[in-house]
Amino acid sequence: MTDQPNAPWWTSAVVYQVYPRSFADSTGDGIGDLVGITSHLDHLRRLGVDVVWLSPIYLSPQADNGYDISDYQAVDPVFGTLEDFDRLLAETHARGMRLVMDLVVNHSSDEHPWFVESRSSKDNPKRDWYWWRPAREPFAAGEPGAEPTNWESFFSGPSWTLDETTGEYYLHLFDRKQPDLNWENPEVRAAVHEMMRWWLDRGVDGFRMDVINLISKDPALPDGATTGAGGLGNGFPHYATGPRVHEFIQEMRREVFDGREGAFLTVGEMPGVTWEDARLFTDPARGELDMVFQFEHVSLDHGPGGKFDPKPLDLRDLKASLGRWQTALADTGWNSLYWNNHDQPRVVSRFGDDDRWWRESATALATVLHLHRGTPYVYQGEELGMTNAPFATVDDLRDVESLNHYRASVEAGQDPGEVLKALRAMGRDNARTPMQWDASANAGFGDGTPWLAVNPNHEWLNAAAQYDDPRSVFHHYRALIELRHTLPVVAVGDFTMLLADHPHVYAYERSLDGTRLLVVANLHGTEQTCEVDPVWDDADVVLTNSEQGRIEGGRVALRPWEAFVRRLS
Repeated sequence: MTDQPNAPWWTSAVVYQVYPRSFADSTGDGIGDLVGITSHLDHLRRLGVDVVWLSPIYLSPQADNGYDISDYQAVDPVFGTLEDFDRLLAETHARGMRLVMDLVVNHSSDEHPWFVESRSSKDNPKRDWYWWRPAREPFAAGEPGAEPTNWESFFSGPSWTLDETTGEYYLHLFDRKQPDLNWENPEVRAAVHEMMRWWLDRGVDGFRMDVINLISKDPALPDGATTGAGGLGNGFPHYATGPRVHEFIQEMRREVFDGREGAFLTVGEMPGVTWEDARLFTDPARGELDMVFQFEHVSLDHGPGGKFDPKPLDLRDLKASLGRWQTALADTGWNSLYWNNHDQPRVVSRFGDDDRWWRESATALATVLHLHRGTPYVYQGEELGMTNAPFATVDDLRDVESLNHYRASVEAGQDPGEVLKALRAMGRDNARTPMQWDASANAGFGDGTPWLAVNPNHEWLNAAAQYDDPRSVFHHYRALIELRHTLPVVAVGDFTMLLADHPHVYAYERSLDGTRLLVVANLHGTEQTCEVDPVWDDADVVLTNSEQGRIEGGRVALRPWEAFVRRLS
């Protein structure tokens, strides 16, 4: 249990993620930019968030929308200039907020000078900066099955690509234009550390670290269990949370952050991480990270075929998952809390009801998440209740993962309509439609044709329509953030799950130094009842998304998607 006077600043903070390409376009080229972000900082201040996290703005060929970086110390002209970034940073700080950069160092772009040198010859000094291997015997290079391992890429197909210059294969766990850096090489680690220090010296307040638990591979590169067509296999056990990952991150902490004045935030995105792993990564005594992003709760609606084979969410599974993480990190480590990010579909469409009960479900889901113990993350537009988009055809999509999946699935004989239906539900483009500022033609995003079409519902679902509406999703998020700022019990109080077996009601208590909070939410479109301790009958209602939270003799009657918070002192 963390004592409030000694709790790190980020225990009572809320982070807001900006996806620059889709936030605001100041130039009319259809792509969001840094000047556009700066022009809307007052929206974030009005919301009350403490930290702004920028998805990548570095120089990039944009094969994966900036997560393929060709220069870590340059701003891509599509987003502006380094001077534009400095102004954004200064204006963010002037409003009392911090700014965190995205750190993408499991891989670079194949157009990064490091890789250009590495692929130029087998004896180039940077050859060992990436993972190179000859063809697998007895195959010849380029033949099916000649890849050094059978690992399947996250973006479909083999995770190895033949480079014609040297006749060897390079590893890319993601797109072929995203070759994996070889962290076994100390020169690679030193170069990354130098780059990170450069950004901190510029005034940046920390890093969100993309797939950082993949940086340590098993050097033997063994095959994975065969999982799909063409003999492709699951290499995940051989490169996720690998043998030296803790050593590498501890070294990063020492080399980049130790001895430096300032209050920084470090969060590691970690696919497949367990709570046991997370306790190690976030134990302050170990000197690694402040918190991690885990994916357990956003995998519960994945069917046997993975994320593009969705199934209905069982709320009991969600409570078991989030409750397990609350318990596991109660005395050591820290949780990050999120529904949405640039890789996830919109939560109100995914776990809520984006039709009849749009406002109620958006606010109920927000209430449940934000009052857990951990640092909440708000993804742009989530505070407005933005929804998934009605993509009509595959031509409406832009995401490399979705396009690769569609092509591979259709080639394998799947029905194109069914594949597109799954992409509409779970594709990453849902999170990337332009921010909905107002009811104008492009939702106030900018004057040019947006790179990805604006959701048609922006005519009624937009920021301008919510600012002066006290019942809006926006104002509910403001109230939740204010509770975290003002009530220590929200930031660092104990957590107790209630009604674990109720199929539709999510309820829990928070407690600290004699103050108790009760959080109850009906996450279903029908009325529900449940039982709680009668002591809550006359407790103060501190937040609700309906007229009131009704409790009589401990019996709670809940309207569809009703949520409330009560306090006892």
